[in-house]
Amino acid sequence: MSRAKRIMVQGTMSGAGKSLLCAALCRIFAQDGYRTAPFKSQNMALNSCVTRDGLEMGRAQVVQAQAAGTEPDVRMNPVLLKPSSDTGSQVIVMGEIRGQMSAAEYFRYKKQLFPEVLAAFDSLAAENDVIVIEGAGSPAEINLRADDIVNMGLALRINAPVLLAGDIDRGGVFAQLYGTVALLQPEEQGRIAGLVINKFRGDLEILRPGLSMLEEKTGKPVLGVVPYLKVDIDDEDSLAPCLTQEASHKPLDAAVIRLPRISNFTDFTPLEEHPQIGVRYVDDPRKLGNPDIVILPGTKSTIGDLLWLRQNGLEAAIQKLAASGTPVLGVCGGYQMLGTVIHDPEGVEHGNGGSVRGMGLLPIETTFLPEKSRTRVRAAVPAGPLEGAELDGYEIHMGRTEVKGSPFCVLEGGRPDGCIKDNIWGTYLHGLFDSGELAQKLAALLCGRKGLSVEAAEAISHAAYQQTQLDLLADGVRQALDMEKIYRIMEGS
Repeated sequence: MSRAKRIMVQGTMSGAGKSLLCAALCRIFAQDGYRTAPFKSQNMALNSCVTRDGLEMGRAQVVQAQAAGTEPDVRMNPVLLKPSSDTGSQVIVMGEIRGQMSAAEYFRYKKQLFPEVLAAFDSLAAENDVIVIEGAGSPAEINLRADDIVNMGLALRINAPVLLAGDIDRGGVFAQLYGTVALLQPEEQGRIAGLVINKFRGDLEILRPGLSMLEEKTGKPVLGVVPYLKVDIDDEDSLAPCLTQEASHKPLDAAVIRLPRISNFTDFTPLEEHPQIGVRYVDDPRKLGNPDIVILPGTKSTIGDLLWLRQNGLEAAIQKLAASGTPVLGVCGGYQMLGTVIHDPEGVEHGNGGSVRGMGLLPIETTFLPEKSRTRVRAAVPAGPLEGAELDGYEIHMGRTEVKGSPFCVLEGGRPDGCIKDNIWGTYLHGLFDSGELAQKLAALLCGRKGLSVEAAEAISHAAYQQTQLDLLADGVRQALDMEKIYRIMEGS
């Protein structure tokens, strides 16, 4: 069986830039002619995607697969944890729900998953020339060292050399890198082939004395200083601090409600790319103002987040805007919230079960069921102000919705999805703006409502835009890293 060369990127902390560095390496190796695949054994994120065979995986590995020019495959992310509370997550293994577990339960359970993780990796390694592996958090989280399946525990088992990345933009990068190395066991330290300083702004010559001292103290070479690259690539999860609440300079104002358990907020990245639509994320009714459209996004906890909306006053503020004619769009969990009632007879979504009153803006009722719907779909908007838009997206949701109104869109095969009532729209379809057509029609509608001229622009798919951004990312990282040395390091893997 062929054994691919491999390189692993670990970080000094969450947010050190591991995901983007891995995406860049995937692109670089693919550009250099190697069959390349990403791999992250365990991902914790609420941004997920559905593969063509109907399985669920983390969004970061989907982007990395796109960077490598290959089809996303659930083997690239065998374990996905989707937090449903501060201490619990839905556990998804090889794309299927394995159960709901508390942090303590999962900590005890995860060692049982190592054989499945290794089998997924071995399978990918047999089909590819290079595997780019992403760690999680920090390998120096010494309380989690036992039965580790995602950082050094994995690196040791699969003989992967490690690049350790630190985030200089947050400050203290030398302490980050030195402290991480110092806290590792000797055999773990031996896995580290080099250090990478990420997100640098400034004069590199001023930094060089510190690099020499860092190499001396850690005994590890610095393989590159990656600048703070201005690339626009989907974020890994909703913990990212980039979800701004500030109004933009663009003429149209789209307010996305930043729910506590917001998921798949990358649905709205194509709106941010549109030249006329400014997107901001709002979690305070005092900051909602008078946007041109309100968007309720997906969530991992529909009932819990609906009650949060109700308690903090955002529900009433949205209902007032809706009554005045402001368009309101709900996606997935946000769509469910817009209905008259949500039933959870088996306690699937909300531990206590029962029923909860919805926002009453759409004539729909949702009942949660244990089974999860996961499918990639194509659709078209049949009528209304967005008529004719062609959509290409996916469904990930638990629950069946009874609709007593007109559908938002019609899927291939004729199945209706979602609901429209006047200025209120709802759909289960994630990725609804990715084709570019719906964003164009929405911009035209909102410009017409404000008496603005519509900026003439060809609809550009989000996928095409992402490809140009991935090329920019790869160019920047290739120039910054000692790729010849990284290739030599990989020869021993």
